[in-house]
Amino acid sequence: MIRKYTTLFLILISCLQGMAQSRAIDSLRNILKTESDDTGKVNTLNLLSLKLSRMGKYDTSAICAKSAEQLGEKLNFENGIAGALYNSGVIEYNLGNYSKSLEYYNNALTIYQKTGNKAGMGKTLVNIGGVYNEQGDFSKALEKMLKALSLQQEVGNKSGIASAYNNIGLVYYNEEKWALALENMLKALAIQKEIGDKTGIGTCLINTGAICTNQGKLSEALEYYSEALPIYQALGNKNAISVIYGNIGDVRMTKGDYPQAMQYYLKSLNICREIGSKNGLGWDFDNIGILYIYLKNYKESKVYLDSALDMAKAIDNKQMQTAVYKRFIELDSATDNYKAEADDYKEYLVHHDSLINQANTKKILQEQMNYEFEQKQVAEKAAQEKKDALAEQDKNRQRIILNSFMGGFVLMLILAFFIFRGYRQKQKANIIITQKNEEVVKQKELLEQKNNEILDSLVYAKRLQDAILPPMKLVKQFFPESFVLYKPKDIVAGDFYWMERAGDNILIAAADCTGHGVPGAMVSVVCSNALNRTVKEFHITEPGKVLDKVRELVLETFEKSESEVQDGMDISLCCMNTNTKEIQWSGAYNSLWYCHNGEIQEVAADKQPIGKKDRPQPFNTHKLNLQKGDILYLLTDGYADQFGGPQGKKFKYKQLQDILSANAGAPMENQRSVLEKSLEEWKGNLEQIDDVLVIGIRV
Repeated sequence: MIRKYTTLFLILISCLQGMAQSRAIDSLRNILKTESDDTGKVNTLNLLSLKLSRMGKYDTSAICAKSAEQLGEKLNFENGIAGALYNSGVIEYNLGNYSKSLEYYNNALTIYQKTGNKAGMGKTLVNIGGVYNEQGDFSKALEKMLKALSLQQEVGNKSGIASAYNNIGLVYYNEEKWALALENMLKALAIQKEIGDKTGIGTCLINTGAICTNQGKLSEALEYYSEALPIYQALGNKNAISVIYGNIGDVRMTKGDYPQAMQYYLKSLNICREIGSKNGLGWDFDNIGILYIYLKNYKESKVYLDSALDMAKAIDNKQMQTAVYKRFIELDSATDNYKAEADDYKEYLVHHDSLINQANTKKILQEQMNYEFEQKQVAEKAAQEKKDALAEQDKNRQRIILNSFMGGFVLMLILAFFIFRGYRQKQKANIIITQKNEEVVKQKELLEQKNNEILDSLVYAKRLQDAILPPMKLVKQFFPESFVLYKPKDIVAGDFYWMERAGDNILIAAADCTGHGVPGAMVSVVCSNALNRTVKEFHITEPGKVLDKVRELVLETFEKSESEVQDGMDISLCCMNTNTKEIQWSGAYNSLWYCHNGEIQEVAADKQPIGKKDRPQPFNTHKLNLQKGDILYLLTDGYADQFGGPQGKKFKYKQLQDILSANAGAPMENQRSVLEKSLEEWKGNLEQIDDVLVIGIRV
């Protein structure tokens, strides 16, 4: 319930210094009336835009930013143009328009890089990282913020350094790494108090309160919020006040004081509506929705949660979508709506898995390691430059002594003594520098070695996972006219295909285990082993009964864990008798498609997974009467869920069915090539979001 408010402050407050009161804005407007069209006027317009934005007056702020940009272009004043673009990015972020915000920030960053304005680069990189953090891309967010911290430290900008520490803390906050989040937040708070930036102090107080809330320190959290509230009331910052009200409401709800919680949520909601904050509205809808669940007013709860989900989708806030689906699960459970609960739980898993996964965590750690290594190199370079400067000063001093005391033999001896001593000291210094350089090289080699070891482990894990997949030669032996399109997202995968012969029966399946990457691969080994045992050890071949037994074996395996494991798989399982040509099929969430006379038909799967579920039902077995030439398609959801195309949307099942129907008459390998080419063209430069598996078999 707190995550929204810390993230909201990422760009609006912690990146910026101070907030103007109304008289300061009036003063700037008076200055504009007397200023001529020069660079000073551009700077004044940008400052006025910034102050108006901080007070939530986004329409007026946008007009000032646009005027500054146009005048800056007329005067060819590049830093003024960059400042205007930066302000426009802040406005769009606070209105929830993340794509436009990123566009403005990137344009501003390009200009700052061109002019060599490191302070401007630093603050813009923090805000770009803030957008990625809001969208759930924590590795990119941390990468941008660490670069920003390095730039601000290089120019000695204490306000920028505090802003970077604050936002690095927010990334760790969203990763639920409370100790790292608190460490960076306290660094930021100490610097803000040192420079006397009230806005920065207020920001850090709010964020520290959020961390305390998640750690269960509710009284301490209220103290932080109470200290921050009068700061923003004095500054007239409505956006910040709404944030504090929302956070206090969270603490009150956690304590069970529901009337007080509702009072604070409604205060926050009214302010967000007044200033047009889409992000704030979405989180307030979410909080009021969960509060109504606790009050057992389920009808009102659904109204607010629907509004929260609509807002989250509208502004593409993945964290908000994940949180709202979690609320829907609670609502479904409270109203005994088990079908909706299963669907919402699956949506929650998809969104949660996209936010926090093994590969993302490794990338964040890699960025942190790279940053620490670069910082050490910068420090050593600075120390070397200082030593070189001292050595140069020593040479100049020796030259003066030589010129001044050339005539005296005794003084010459004294001078020689100093020269000799300086030479010995320089030798010692060179030895120390050489040793440190060798140490840096060793550390870099050690880092590369660790990275290679991790990669080697993943490659070896892939070899082990490949060992559970049936060879294509064997698949072709039993199904001559067939294809398998298998494209893991990472080195190892959660999707796998399986085949086994039992007498006259050939069983083949396409399975999708929870997650992808290393966690998904581990689950796939458990599920594949359960399939093998069911057929070989228990001699079961009827698909529905196979899935019943596999579910029993998977749950038996996970029940050995001390913690509750919710993992499992979705599957499409087919059994073909080689003598009678009879085909039986059963599915868990994954349906079966078959092509007859050029048209794609669907056999619906049971809406339950192979895994833990309340009130599980036996899986149904479907018998199919297919004709020679008909085609079976077993698939997972990775292909249809891939984002891409001109508008970055999902591929979807309807488009996939159209491709299969159009190419049904082609050889099976040709169909595979068409599917692979269509997927790559649709994906373009976007990242593959899930494992992809499609199996085609011509009867």
